[in-house]
Amino acid sequence: MLIESGIGAVEELARQGILWLKLAVEVAGALAIAAGLVATVVALAGAWRRPDADGFDRARLTFARYLALALELQLGADILATAVAPSWDQLGKLAAIAVIRTALNHFLQRELRAGAAAAPADRHQPREG
Repeated sequence: MLIESGIGAVEELARQGILWLKLAVEVAGALAIAAGLVATVVALAGAWRRPDADGFDRARLTFARYLALALELQLGADILATAVAPSWDQLGKLAAIAVIRTALNHFLQRELRAGAAAAPADRHQPREG
């Protein structure tokens, strides 16, 4: 009986630690989005100050990088939440969320690769004006 209460206390301690870690990862995801917003606004302000044909695309790709990071962090937080008390309902929700976030991240990464591939070619184009 004493061993069972000790194991229960350790399980509860682990559960609480995982929930705090989940919260920290969620906050990190939100901070990544906030940092991305600031970086995007700065990039857009720079594009408006000087006429730049691809300034908007660079700003959009900047935000996409931060969103990709935030998606990864949020998925990690969801996995931690499910690790604490996995029920079939929670596992089903995690699977659906994982598929949606992975698909979003896939398309963001594809957009980022396309933007990175186009950027060097754009730099060698003569500017109009």
